[in-house]
Amino acid sequence: MNKLGVPTSIWSHIENRVSLTPEKQFLVDEFGRSYSFKEFYQEACKYAGWLRALGVVEEARVAWQLPTRVESIFLCAALCKINAVQVPMLPILRHREVTFMCRQAGVDLLIVMNEWGGFDYAGLAQDVAAEGACRRWELLPSLEDIGCAQMDTKNPVRTEEGDGERWIFYTSGTTSDPKGARHADRAILSTAMGMNACLELTAADVVPMVFPFTHIGGIIWLASMVMTGSACFVLERFSDKVFPAMSAAGVTVAGAGTVFIQEYIRYQKRLDEQPLFASLRCTTGGGASKPPNLHRDVREILGGRGYVSGYGMTECPIATMNTLHDPDRQLAATEGRPMPGMLVKIVDRDGRQLGPNDEGEICLKGPHLCLGYVDSALDTDAFDADGYLRTGDIGCVNADGWLSVTGRIKDVIIRKGENISAKRVEDVISGHPAIDAVSVIGLADEERGEMACACVVPANNMGPVGLAELEDFCIANGLRRQECPERVEVFTSLPTNASGKVLKEELKRQLASGG
Repeated sequence: MNKLGVPTSIWSHIENRVSLTPEKQFLVDEFGRSYSFKEFYQEACKYAGWLRALGVVEEARVAWQLPTRVESIFLCAALCKINAVQVPMLPILRHREVTFMCRQAGVDLLIVMNEWGGFDYAGLAQDVAAEGACRRWELLPSLEDIGCAQMDTKNPVRTEEGDGERWIFYTSGTTSDPKGARHADRAILSTAMGMNACLELTAADVVPMVFPFTHIGGIIWLASMVMTGSACFVLERFSDKVFPAMSAAGVTVAGAGTVFIQEYIRYQKRLDEQPLFASLRCTTGGGASKPPNLHRDVREILGGRGYVSGYGMTECPIATMNTLHDPDRQLAATEGRPMPGMLVKIVDRDGRQLGPNDEGEICLKGPHLCLGYVDSALDTDAFDADGYLRTGDIGCVNADGWLSVTGRIKDVIIRKGENISAKRVEDVISGHPAIDAVSVIGLADEERGEMACACVVPANNMGPVGLAELEDFCIANGLRRQECPERVEVFTSLPTNASGKVLKEELKRQLASGG
């Protein structure tokens, strides 16, 4: 709490919520387990006791690579209580990424499941620790095993409550190595507060956690729910198999992005007149482009207010967002106006600020902004002289303040909301003996938002490389399946400028025209 009694850390908001509505239902999962805010608090304290017994103290750096389960949420809250620095990692990450992140972030403890989705996370963690990238690793105890743990009743010391580094979220960028954005609790809380206002969230709402909880959006939603007293439906894997359980849970705000919303719409069409979400107020999301007809389809097929989206990134989440009361034309075509305290400017190539409706690079500044990168050498290029984040995205702001995102400077493909480094994929494919040159581009796709297309020039006297063969090669050389190209196009040569740089926009134009 600050001097005015306002909570300024996530844990203090948890304590505040438990004092207000202890018996209110908070977490419900697809297996029928249910926890009130009081029970959530108690389980978090047990996990905190387990962590204390392991020697985890304030400022310790703890990475956790876990699926979206109630146990993961309990652990996250426990680490908030201890005041550790958390490094959440997406479950799809493998040895290269996890090793790099743990080593760069100086991780003291890595927490994983034994096995999930057919993958040996314990074996991965053991290898990472053996290579010296983290000091130790542990398996996350089950709720049954944690039941005998001593509850942690210590009050953490917070000399920089809300302002100090508490989170490191890694994101793929234009380089092969992930970038670690350092965040304070205050940025997460400010983002959640703005989202709460835009969506008018209350204790009556039920929101599904459909994307990985380890994503920064998962932590923002945790803060949001604790602030408002709303309930969370927790599911490990997003598929239409869990839609009936989501429907039974009474979902009112369905997220969390274009791909998810499109799945809801497809499923609803099969139900005919029976509503999938009878109590739906709106859908919401961000992180990927949206088709211009998506807002209309939500209103007509799913019901509610429509698609209320926003714009941001790991370094600066939800900088802008629409509201329930915005005109349909803005909900359909824009990403809303700046959140309270957030500043958005559009600049030309020389950094000069542009006027309304002029297209340029989007730059962001305000309370949601990260503290910088773990690798501080990246800060120089990432922020301008006035402290604005250079997003690498192209867009414009109209005279009334609504932001439209029209493209990207950054060479990143956003597939189902996940960033894929084109350079990393190119680096792998360039090692294929049958390929002389390669350029990987993102093509618009209704299902994925974008799909990766490998534009290749075959080596002399070598036949064309098929998609299946290329995927096998990429996986064998360290790429995740999600990073592999989903389309291959063969060229006799790639278009380049005078300095030899491949003209990717020209490739996109050629493919769009069928040339």
